[in-house]
Amino acid sequence: MTEDDARDWIENRFGVPRGTLLERFGAILREESARQNLISAASFEALWTRHFVDSAQLIPLAEEAGEGVWLDIGTGAGMPGLVVALLIDRPVVMVEPRIRRVEFLRAAAQALGIADRAIVEHCKVETCKPKHRAAIISARAVAALPDLFRSAAHCAESSTIWLLPKGRSAQSEVEAARAKWQGAFHVEPSITQPESGIVVARKVRPR
Repeated sequence: MTEDDARDWIENRFGVPRGTLLERFGAILREESARQNLISAASFEALWTRHFVDSAQLIPLAEEAGEGVWLDIGTGAGMPGLVVALLIDRPVVMVEPRIRRVEFLRAAAQALGIADRAIVEHCKVETCKPKHRAAIISARAVAALPDLFRSAAHCAESSTIWLLPKGRSAQSEVEAARAKWQGAFHVEPSITQPESGIVVARKVRPR
């Protein structure tokens, strides 16, 4: 997938105005990267494929989720949480422990006009106290599945859909998680990196 393909993929699914918002976010990200290390300099050459589509591909996997918040753990530079908030109208809560990232995410949400439904919590997910359980929980390269489930279980309910990009280790992490956690797990192939997988989990609960 080329950068042009990636932009077309997003605009065909979410509309040109949403694609324009993402382009604005890309400019904000590039400007801020001169002040703090958000993503690698090389990855700006593949921003739409490596980060934007890689984040946006989670949205169709959440189509069956009920009403409620999308909780993104360890949002960092904005992927996938801020990208999701730019592409759909569901409220998004981003959990980020690093204060400089928190300040960046809040400023970006304000500049992009979505601060009313894109909330940034400055904390680790273990200490996060959501008002309501999340309909969707995502986390990109945050922790191994058993640790992630243990840390965030208090934010979920049985109907929560977990969307967890895991790269090449997806299937092996599912097998490891099954030792202590039960639920419905499957691995969805990534459209940006076919050798990588996204763990989709439901009804997650301890054994």
